[in-house]
Amino acid sequence: MSYNYFGFSVKRTDDARSDMAGVALNNPADIAVIVIYFVVVLAVGIWAMVRTNRATVGGFFLAGRSMVWWPIGASLFASNIGSGHFVGIAGTAAASGIAIGGFEWNALIVVVILGWLFVPIYIKAGVVTMPEYLKKRFGGQRIRIYLSVLSLFLYIFTKISADMFSGAIFINQALGLNIYLAVVALLVITALYTVTGGLAAVIYTDTLQTIIMVVGSFILMGYAFNEVGGYENFQESYMTAVPSITANFSESCYEPRQDAFHIFRDPITGDLPWPGLVFGLTIQATWYWCTDQVIVQRCLSAKSLSHVKGGCILCGYLKLLPMFLIVFPGMISRILYTDVVACVDPAECQKHCGASVGCTNIAYPKMVVNLMPNGLRGLMLSVMLASLMSSLTSIFNSASTLFTMDIYTKIRRSASEKELMIAGRVFILVLIGVSIAWIPVVQSAQSGQLFDYIQSITSYLTPPVAAVFILAIFCKRVNEPGAFYGLAIGLLIGLSRMITEFVYGTGSCVEPSNCPTIICGVHYLYFGMILFVVSCIIILGVSLITKPIDDKHLYRLCWSLRNCDQERIDLEKDDWVENVNSMEVEEPEEEPGLCKRAVMCFCGLERQKAPKLSEEEQAELQRKLTDTSEVPLWRNVVNGNAIILLCVAVFFHGFYG
Repeated sequence: MSYNYFGFSVKRTDDARSDMAGVALNNPADIAVIVIYFVVVLAVGIWAMVRTNRATVGGFFLAGRSMVWWPIGASLFASNIGSGHFVGIAGTAAASGIAIGGFEWNALIVVVILGWLFVPIYIKAGVVTMPEYLKKRFGGQRIRIYLSVLSLFLYIFTKISADMFSGAIFINQALGLNIYLAVVALLVITALYTVTGGLAAVIYTDTLQTIIMVVGSFILMGYAFNEVGGYENFQESYMTAVPSITANFSESCYEPRQDAFHIFRDPITGDLPWPGLVFGLTIQATWYWCTDQVIVQRCLSAKSLSHVKGGCILCGYLKLLPMFLIVFPGMISRILYTDVVACVDPAECQKHCGASVGCTNIAYPKMVVNLMPNGLRGLMLSVMLASLMSSLTSIFNSASTLFTMDIYTKIRRSASEKELMIAGRVFILVLIGVSIAWIPVVQSAQSGQLFDYIQSITSYLTPPVAAVFILAIFCKRVNEPGAFYGLAIGLLIGLSRMITEFVYGTGSCVEPSNCPTIICGVHYLYFGMILFVVSCIIILGVSLITKPIDDKHLYRLCWSLRNCDQERIDLEKDDWVENVNSMEVEEPEEEPGLCKRAVMCFCGLERQKAPKLSEEEQAELQRKLTDTSEVPLWRNVVNGNAIILLCVAVFFHGFYG
């Protein structure tokens, strides 16, 4: 007997209907592909672990600043594209068309801003984390601690939770594993090489994940377009993909949008209004791409500024692909499985996917399970595992960096470098525990609104942070009181909207939310624009009525003073510096046993007799780490490619606008 249940289309007996185990991946080809995938990923992670220096802060957190452009670009892409994209973007595309692809194409412009405007300042400032930059720029501790804590909360409640939830959808369907067991297994594997290998292992494995993601997604796209008979048939069929059970609901709830194949939509009635997509999204993207630790940390690991720019350009070209690899297949899934993916009746949706507000989130997983042949189905599950794991490892490593350098150094100001390495690795394990505990909340909270949930939370909390960084770099008059009150008041405004929306719920087309229009009636992208402007006004206003910061404290920390060679006088001393003197008087330790040596080697904590550097050698090393000079030839090459990338971005926006 044939059944269609939660992404599966197979023949089985009645008593087997509830037994999901082994339904999708019950053949040697699929299992072999997944096993090979895990073996290769772990082999790459161990190779990176062995060949890099992980026993120092720079080696573990910044890969020794030795990365070249292509792994940086691949890692930027893999860190950004998580399983939440395959589930959330494909689901939103199935529901409303291609406009969600504008979220991806906006990055083509913002990554150029990252490589050409922001990263040069970060490198010249000689920082490891973004809160560290704000501390050097403004002095004091409250801004640095605020940003560190906010970033960690955003990692847990948006990035980690969304990726785990969407990854669990795939694993639960394809393998029939209990969601908790599946997520725990994945977290253990991802944490294994994040804890042991540091950023170098993460970047090299991200490069492998990117190749797997792109190849697997291209194959599925080919099968999908073959199934609907090409692009023209796809356009016609999508506009007629209406579920058979519509009850007495409004047509707008189940019929495809008339503007489904347009990115730019009506500024008032559009589900993603074009001013919000152009301006509101750019504010959000500036926070994510230019100030978020996960992204910037990869750029800071580059061996030169030209490699930073080359990596940003490669990432920009890769960001062209999600429209074709995720958005279009998500829309095709609605055509092929209309009654399931486009269901509108709450009872029907509950039966198909366990969520009464809709089943668009299973658009991509359902196509993977139903369309792909044996072996390739295993490859696509590996793609999902790759996107999930690459995002989680990036977040774990960056969160570990934030905690270690911005919070732990407040608790232990005299901590040795070895102690910081241990603290960073232990914090990753704590983060895993919190992530697992958050799974039940994610399961009950997302219910068909996954991508909107992520983007709305970001719009409510991050515009003040984007405002502070932009003004810190491009307006030297901004000072610490202005930045702090802009962040604090902006946070209160954002939380008021977010908490109100959570109390009333976001609702659905069939059952709209009762949230007051004056609060929830403003689109979240418009709200982000308003919050950004308000934050800028507060920051500038408070700064202008308080004492400015002398230029001697701002050399190489803001754009107008970026090329000053004079010595900068820090507003505040570093919280942590390696305690060299204590190492000199340290009593000789007993030779550790075999087991202890093995563990220390595995974690990159083996004792290394590094030559002691003179003051001149240390100064030369610092100069190299903060050097932004470029070879003229390669500077011209990356600048030319940046112009081409911006032209490509304008063309695609115009073509699909």
